[in-house]
This record gives sequence, structure tokens and C-alpha cells, in this order.
Amino acid sequence: MARGLDEILHVGRLPWPAPWADLFGREAPLLLEIGFGGGDFLVDLARKRPSHNVLGFEISLPALRKAVKKLATAGLTNARVIQADSRVALWTLCAPGDLHAVTINFPDPWPKSNHHHRRLINDEFLHLLATRMQVGGLLEIATDHAAYAAVIADCLARSPTFSSRLPTAYVTTDPTRLVTKYEQIARDAGRACYYFKQRRTPAPAPDLFPIPAEVPMPHVVLHTPLTLAEIGRRFAPHQVTAGDVHLKYIELYQAARGGALMVEAYVSEEPYHQHVGLSIRRRARGDTVLSVHEVGFPRPTRGLHLAVYHLLDWLRDLDPGLHLVSSTLNVAESEVLHGAS
Repeated sequence: MARGLDEILHVGRLPWPAPWADLFGREAPLLLEIGFGGGDFLVDLARKRPSHNVLGFEISLPALRKAVKKLATAGLTNARVIQADSRVALWTLCAPGDLHAVTINFPDPWPKSNHHHRRLINDEFLHLLATRMQVGGLLEIATDHAAYAAVIADCLARSPTFSSRLPTAYVTTDPTRLVTKYEQIARDAGRACYYFKQRRTPAPAPDLFPIPAEVPMPHVVLHTPLTLAEIGRRFAPHQVTAGDVHLKYIELYQAARGGALMVEAYVSEEPYHQHVGLSIRRRARGDTVLSVHEVGFPRPTRGLHLAVYHLLDWLRDLDPGLHLVSSTLNVAESEVLHGAS
């Protein structure tokens, strides 16, 4: 069923990959704007392309709310917005070949040299984008930052999966497009704007970004004589590196009633990073349950399974006689402890 126009979707609460036909209520070519800001360009795109499904990725909640309001006011039903980091959303929501065209307007240039690694457009991002675009799909990028324009031009020149639709790498005028807020700010300040118009070539792009598989929520039942109070006293913040997943067990909290424990944890894995609560509680029948608290809408990823596994491993260190009753953990031997601090 198609989602309502007034709804802001979230990358962590949608199926991976996303069922675009269900979300839009129809099959149609998919156009994407990354980082749509105030939403004017997104609205204009949806208005000009009524036969296309128009999608916007944006982190800022105020920007998302503005875009939803503008789309509703314009009576446009062919656009949806998703709160997401664009790299995460491309990796998890978009299957290979999903995207008919992509527009990136004035991405943050991160001008300080020690912030350059935060820039959106680099070789890896273009490779990811190429895996999600159809051959012949159109890519447009605009920036008002000369140094960033040079970096973008170099990245595109290196990429076998994109070729310019222009006789040059970019142009500095484009009368065919809507003037965005940041574009007008640049013009008022006397800065030049740089417009890249590219096409996805037939060159293959090996998919180095597999969509994470769906797994059940981790849940463990065990027997141990350890009390919740004793577990709480013996907890200390620590970190674990398990394969390519980094886990931080930050703090432990105890409920005022019932004594249940919650371990605040950070799960860092590609492409999705989560701040979660891991629950340790004692049931009336006497067994202990390890699970993931629902606060924050946790995603049952491989990293989340590893987070629960290594919490169980820590409890085994406290009680070597711990007896495992049941478990939904899905952890390969190769992903077991590789280091801790």
C-alpha cells in the first residue's frame, strides 16, 4: 500500500531493499534527489515529471518537514521523502539498477582540509551510485565550491561508469534548472556555480555493497546463579572488535522497579550504525533473558547479533558454568572475538 504524502519515512524502518512500487502505489521510473534541503527542487522535479516516482534523501528533520508540507500544498502525489544518510540509503534501500536518474545539489564542501574525508562525492560513492543506477541513467551534480568542483571532476574522470554529456567536464550556467536556495546565495555572493551532467555508461560496476540480509531479532535465554545486582556491579565500559564490526559497551543502567538492566551500546558496522539498548532481565521462572530493547527502533543486523553475542560472552567470563537454554543468535565462528579493550 502506498504511504501517505504527509509521512516522513526512515531508512531503518523500511524493508531492505525498499519495495518502491508499494511505497508509491505504482511502477514508474525512479528519480532521486540527494540532500534536497528546503525541497523546492524536489517539488519542481515532481511537478515536471508526473509519470515518474520522485524520491528524496535528507538528514535534516526540519528540511524533511518543509518538503512534505510543500509537496502536500502543491498536491503532488508522486514524491516520497526518507530521512537517511544518502550512502546508507543507497546501500540498503536501492537494489542494483533501481535508479533512473540522480541529482545532487550543492553538497556540503567541508572546506577545511581535515574535514575533506566527510565529503559525499568520492571514488567509492560514485562506485556505489553506479551499482544502483540503470545503464544510461542520468547523474547531475551542482556545486558552488571551486575546489570541490575540481575534486568532483577528477573523480568522474577516473570513473569508467560515468561519462560527461557535455563537451567539457562541467558548465557554469544551466538555464534549464530551477534556481535553488544555495544556488541563489552563491550568485548573490558572486561565486560561480559548476554543473556536471553525466550518464551511466555500460561499464560493469562490481557490486561491493551487498544489501544486508534480514535476520531475526537476537534473543538469548540462559541459566546462571548471577544476580542482576551482581552483574550490574561487575560491569565496566569496554570495546570489542569482531571482524569488521566495532562494538562499544558504554554504560549499564538498572531499572528502579524489577531490577532489569540495560546496557547502552554502539554498534558500528557497514553500512548501518546503531545506538541501542541491550536488555538483561530475570524472568519469574528463574532464567535470564538477553534481548534488544525496542527503544530507538533497533535494526536486527549482523552487528546487533554480535553485540548480544559478546554480551553473552562477557557473562560467561563472570560465570563459566552459565547454561545456554535457547538462542536466535546468528554468528559465524569467523566473527567471534578478535580483540577487546
